[in-house]
Amino acid sequence: MSTVLSVTQINTYVKSLIDYDDKLKNIYISGEISNFTNHYRSGHFYFTLKDENCSIKAVMFRSAASRVRFEIENGMRVIIRGSVSVYERDGVYQLYVDDIAPDGEGALNLAFEQLKKKLSQVGMFDESHKKPIPKFPEHVGVITSETGAALHDIISVLTRRYPLAQIVFEPVQVQGDAAAGQISQAIKKLDDEKSCDVIIIGRGGGSIEDLWAFNEEIVANAVYYCNTPIISAVGHETDYTISDFVADLRAPTPSAAAELAVPDYREVLYSLDKTLDVLNDSINKIIADKLMRLMALDKTINALSPIKTLQLYSKQSQLFSQRLSHAVNMIFEKYNNEISRQALKLESYSPLNILSKGYSIACDKDGNTLESVRQVQPQDRIKLRVSDGLIECSVLTTEEMNKTTD
Repeated sequence: MSTVLSVTQINTYVKSLIDYDDKLKNIYISGEISNFTNHYRSGHFYFTLKDENCSIKAVMFRSAASRVRFEIENGMRVIIRGSVSVYERDGVYQLYVDDIAPDGEGALNLAFEQLKKKLSQVGMFDESHKKPIPKFPEHVGVITSETGAALHDIISVLTRRYPLAQIVFEPVQVQGDAAAGQISQAIKKLDDEKSCDVIIIGRGGGSIEDLWAFNEEIVANAVYYCNTPIISAVGHETDYTISDFVADLRAPTPSAAAELAVPDYREVLYSLDKTLDVLNDSINKIIADKLMRLMALDKTINALSPIKTLQLYSKQSQLFSQRLSHAVNMIFEKYNNEISRQALKLESYSPLNILSKGYSIACDKDGNTLESVRQVQPQDRIKLRVSDGLIECSVLTTEEMNKTTD
């Protein structure tokens, strides 16, 4: 009677046969991806690898899947390195994948293009998100390796071009598995602390593997969401990384990044001197124009000034006053001369003047001038006025004389 075997025994036996077959270990297989599943909780990849005629199930455990740089997609042609074994529980054989690469294209190149396309579609490369680099930063953040040549080049250029700026250095690894995490954390730290006006991230040249930390999505997100302007300077002039596209400004080299981050103080001084000359010329021109305008206004004001008019009227008044005074004096002198002449004439007719020539005037006792003998009677007392006094007389007789007519 034949031995009866259990299902487990059969599956275990078949597994042992396959596992001990060196031809099925560390083999390379090409095919097309289908039914791809990324088991996010476990981190394992499950898919089917097929060609024109057949297919085989495949699994890539988390330890190996974490090293894949590109996104696996259905329909993608790949080359797989792994081994064939049996999954005893289900009694099926499958590929246990250790490594996977695009067929005909490098894995890193493909990963680069995939992430670039993804981030571009969500607008992370758009110019509208680019922040301007400050013209005169007081603090410049530098995120790079403390042992690399990039740090020396950046410090040398910053010190030479703009010694006023203070350098805030944050050392990180720039390649290796831990590099992307350190770079993203350094960006967040400097941004949260608000300790910089601009940040330079980068490193010197190298292969795409060496520069890969700056192609990681975690670094791209840190750059994109950073409120501080970032200049990305990774590798040489021909090298481009994802961080270059996301950053506010891309520099071809670390030295060029330092030149873009700060101005040349000598150019600033020269520009200030030129600006000062222009300002002085402008100020002098403004002063000259205002002075001419002021002189014109002063001339107009003087011409229309009430004080000027009053001064003019005052001078005219003085002139008229002088003329009037002269005229009055002339009139006064004229009348004074006339009065003097008339006074002399009156004086010549004055009775007193006649009296001084020996004549006298007879008056009655009341002082009335006697003009006729009929005004007195004998024995009346009369007075005679002579030039130096009065003579009191008594009338003895009166004799009327006949008037002679011509």
